[in-house]
Amino acid sequence: MATRSEHGASTLSQAAAGERLPTLPVTLAYVQACDGDRAEWEQRWRQAAEDAAAVPRPAEGGEPPYRGLARYEPGDADLFFGRDQVTHRLTDLTRQRRLSAVFGPSGSGKSSLLRAGLIPRLQHTTDPALRPAALRVFTPGPHPLRIHGDRLSAQETGEGDTWLIVDQFEELYTLCTDPAERSAFLERLLEATDPASRLRVVLAIRADFLGRCAEHAGLTAALQESTVLVGPMGPAELREAITKPAQATGLLVERSLTARLIEEVEDAPGALPLMSHALLETWRRRQSRALTEVAYTAAGGLNGAIARTAEDLYTGLTPAQAGLARRLLLRLVTPGDDAPDTRRPTPRSELAALEAGGEVGTVLDRLIRARLLTADEGTVDLAHEALLTAWPRLHTWVEEDRERLRAHRQLTEAATTWDELGRDPGTLYRGTRLAGAAELWPPSRYSELTDGERAFLTAGLAAERRARLRRRLTAGLAACVALLLVVAGTVAYIERDRSRQRADELASKQIAAQADALREEDPVTCAARKVVAARHAAYRYSLMRPRRMRVRSSR
Repeated sequence: MATRSEHGASTLSQAAAGERLPTLPVTLAYVQACDGDRAEWEQRWRQAAEDAAAVPRPAEGGEPPYRGLARYEPGDADLFFGRDQVTHRLTDLTRQRRLSAVFGPSGSGKSSLLRAGLIPRLQHTTDPALRPAALRVFTPGPHPLRIHGDRLSAQETGEGDTWLIVDQFEELYTLCTDPAERSAFLERLLEATDPASRLRVVLAIRADFLGRCAEHAGLTAALQESTVLVGPMGPAELREAITKPAQATGLLVERSLTARLIEEVEDAPGALPLMSHALLETWRRRQSRALTEVAYTAAGGLNGAIARTAEDLYTGLTPAQAGLARRLLLRLVTPGDDAPDTRRPTPRSELAALEAGGEVGTVLDRLIRARLLTADEGTVDLAHEALLTAWPRLHTWVEEDRERLRAHRQLTEAATTWDELGRDPGTLYRGTRLAGAAELWPPSRYSELTDGERAFLTAGLAAERRARLRRRLTAGLAACVALLLVVAGTVAYIERDRSRQRADELASKQIAAQADALREEDPVTCAARKVVAARHAAYRYSLMRPRRMRVRSSR
């Protein structure tokens, strides 16, 4: 069998002796040698692996040697392996350049490199050029200048420079929607390039945002020779990242598992968080001191461990909690616009505003304990962007609600601005934008909104109703005024006509009276004036008749 299969004789003999549960390939090698049913025995093996993983570990307690989807922090430096070379390059670059940047794809370990690689070296360095007077680590967030403005100045006291470690720098483009604030924030960071400055800046930027960085001339110039590109780990680096954290905590990693992981991860860009999570779940299923390939497979392997963890948690929720979990998770996503989706660090207060029978805290805590979310300084975030693609259910939710999510991010920002400006009516939605938001969130979907967002939307709708009522009243008033003007004009016309009639009658009477006065003295003039009076009366009469009668009489 060892000759016909690719497995050693010792491996096959250990499996036959029952010393340990054989791996799936070893099991299938026996099945093939004995002409068994591969599908049947694969199912049996998977059930056995599940049963073995369900057996309680003989020794509980202790911190896991792997961080799963979460980044490595400065306190995890003793468990951070495999990145010595790139850490050396970054340290040397920061010694030469006052502003430098780390570029790499999502999942390449940029945040861990800064926090568990660079920062511990700065804290323990004996090089006076690198020793920090102060060390400030932050992410830009939606309002980088407003929130971090006071952190962008150098510390006046003490020796050394003030170091600004700006992680997830792409938030400057995914979360900050104000171009003026973005530009002002960049200008403050670029002050570090002045040789007289006591600032040093290190940025961690997702590689697909390089084009956005190039939109700013000053930043483009500063990064020309000041970047470190974080690529995939080589086999030797991967072996360190897999085995040394376990060794540091007194554990062992089965050789076959190490070889399998190297093979699976080496050609998979951005797979480091997947590997770390799979190893974390393998550690949870360990037997004695060994992390085995059997436990790794039972955990779901590289591509299935995250989905299994997330699905196990989700299916264990009540229907109400599951609906709340969907709303919470979707708030932590910024849908990409011709770019991959990104995380959206969200204030816990915003999530708490989605009050649903007191379940918000319960659901959040369960997601955090499962290491799917992280919580830091009042902010909740996805543990890693890998969750967006590795968990099919979440990926489907994002795809189904992509346009609604974009509109929701805009609504949240507008509602926040409205509240910060004292609920200024001038900042409310109007017109088509209001109509679109009202269509996306009818009252039946108000549970998806926070109290502030609902108040913003209802205030906009109320203002629109008042404006519509004012428009109707104005139109009605204008119609009434127009009608009154027509009536007044008609009355004036009639009165003018009557006045003319009275004037004509008076003139006829005056002519007739003058004629009568001349009857005795001047009969000829009297007769002439009688004729004039008669003609005048006849002309007046003709004007008073309908036009048809006048036409006929003229004919």
